[in-house]
Amino acid sequence: MENKRIVFSEELDRVRHDILAMSLLVEEGLGKALAALQNSDKELAQAVRDADEEVNSMQLKIEDAVVMLIATQQPVARDLREIFTMLKITVNLERAGDHVVHLAKTAIKLSGKASFRAMEHLERMVKTGQEMIRLSLSAYLKQDPEAARRAAAMDDIMDQEHKQISEEMLKLMKGHPELLKKALRFLHTSGDLERLGDHITNICEAITYMTESKHEELNE
Repeated sequence: MENKRIVFSEELDRVRHDILAMSLLVEEGLGKALAALQNSDKELAQAVRDADEEVNSMQLKIEDAVVMLIATQQPVARDLREIFTMLKITVNLERAGDHVVHLAKTAIKLSGKASFRAMEHLERMVKTGQEMIRLSLSAYLKQDPEAARRAAAMDDIMDQEHKQISEEMLKLMKGHPELLKKALRFLHTSGDLERLGDHITNICEAITYMTESKHEELNE
């Protein structure tokens, strides 16, 4: 039994490592997509889109590994809570990765065109999103529910910046109807980043459940 537990622990560590690697891909992609938008870099934006395939592949790899853990290692209740959290993390990271791709698509669509003053709000959303990813994954690996709550609380920043962008884009569209399509694209991108924050909040809620055995809605 002791040897079996050692094997189970080693398998869990491998999955944790893969989850961390997946989170780093999403975080890195977010920064690259922003850089592509800032610098009108179509090649970098396309590289971000291509890298999303690796994020999707890692999700499938992790899910397969988790299924094997359940089928072969007879996890107890505490283990099952972490396994549930692993699945929640990978699903939400994959969805966050989709929003990173949308940001890259915006970089391609708006390449070579003048940027909005609202770009600074979008930059803050990206930086906040990256910090949320880092802090939430650290909270998972350290099993730290308070760190998870701090990460989730940062979603307020995402919401505030999105609101600010929405107001500025609406004013711009009224005063400059010729910029309607560009402003709408920018607004939709802001909405994507706002939803990315929601997915990281979902991860944080799974972490508090894993560590405290109770469901808690964070950042309502």
